Amino acid sequence: MTQDHSPILQATNLTFHYPGQELFSNWSAAIPAGVTLVRGGDGRGKSSLLRLLAGDLEAQTGHLEIKGARLDEQPDVYRRQVFWVDPRSEAFDQMTAREYFASLHVAYPGFDDALLPALTEGLSLTPHLDKKLYMLSTGSKRKVWIAAAFAAGAAVKLLDDAFAGLDKASINFVAKMLNQVAGDLGRAWVIALYEAPEGVGLAAVVDLGD
Repeated sequence: MTQDHSPILQATNLTFHYPGQELFSNWSAAIPAGVTLVRGGDGRGKSSLLRLLAGDLEAQTGHLEIKGARLDEQPDVYRRQVFWVDPRSEAFDQMTAREYFASLHVAYPGFDDALLPALTEGLSLTPHLDKKLYMLSTGSKRKVWIAAAFAAGAAVKLLDDAFAGLDKASINFVAKMLNQVAGDLGRAWVIALYEAPEGVGLAAVVDLGD
């Protein structure tokens, strides 16, 4: 892992194994401000690592800390500082995109509604805001999660395979937005992809191998 900035999220000695599959043993990393790429081949644990960082999976050993709040000691405080949604989630399918965004104010008090018009326009989501999420294509649902991530105001934003199902214009828009937020010294973006996103400046890389 390469690193250039002060850490926002600290992972210390994380161990996590599925039955019959070892993924992480005493894994440590300091995630800096800016954009961190988690890259690796199928089955190398990219999605599992993001779920661990989100507190969605529980590590067998080790601890996670964001700005002084440890997941094992202050789970609610920790999770309020992390934006994460499993891109395959059906938990919000009965909400419209507009209702989903409104619901995030509880979990993320810093959620900025003023950012949504430009985000939904840039992602070509505006015509779909009043459709229930189950009616949207896979790509359009991912756009909802991405727009929410940019507006959420959390210290750590986790995106799993963010470009899957997106059209070229939307991929370019997300890359442009990532470059705009990369200089924010108070926030870290962790993006899991097979390879480095074209045109996005990276603060760090976590390489899980092929």
